[in-house]
Amino acid sequence: MAEVVLFHHVQGLTSGVVAFADELRAAGHTVHTPDLFDGRTFDSLEEGTAYVRQVGFGEVGARGVRAAVELPRELVHVGFSLGVVPAQELAQTRDGARGALLVHACIPVSEFGAAWPAGVPVQVHAMEHDPFFTEDAEAARALVAESSDAELFLYPGDRHLFADSSLPSYDPDAAELLTRRAVEFLGALDGDGGNPR
Repeated sequence: MAEVVLFHHVQGLTSGVVAFADELRAAGHTVHTPDLFDGRTFDSLEEGTAYVRQVGFGEVGARGVRAAVELPRELVHVGFSLGVVPAQELAQTRDGARGALLVHACIPVSEFGAAWPAGVPVQVHAMEHDPFFTEDAEAARALVAESSDAELFLYPGDRHLFADSSLPSYDPDAAELLTRRAVEFLGALDGDGGNPR
């Protein structure tokens, strides 16, 4: 089974993020959920973004990288929106990465290196009309084009944090499909094809 680190989005380590982690745990995986906001959660994207601006986007990303220092190197790095920043940086720069799941966002590969590392499978998941993902779509398509083991999954709709069951933006059908794909992705790393729900 895989060992996973899951980084939360700009509204914090919500119960919905924890619930997603629990779905992966139920499939037999070990999942770490570092809290980059020291216990704070926010009721809206705007409030969360204001907090991140106050702390500094670079500092939040650095907190994520530091949170992984004590964890095994052979991790699957998962990020929700803002959490994609440390997840993608670690997947691209830390030796031993087993894979990456980038949910609701994708950063240009050039931010963290010359190319996506060979042998590190990656999936990007987002809603096709999510206005926040629109600016990331080009980076996601470029990643898929340059890597032999990358996939982009677009879901119908325009919601951003659709996989967080604690938020109004939650879409149960899309979230269930994402969860199933994530479980299958993790299972494939061990060659067992996942544990479909």
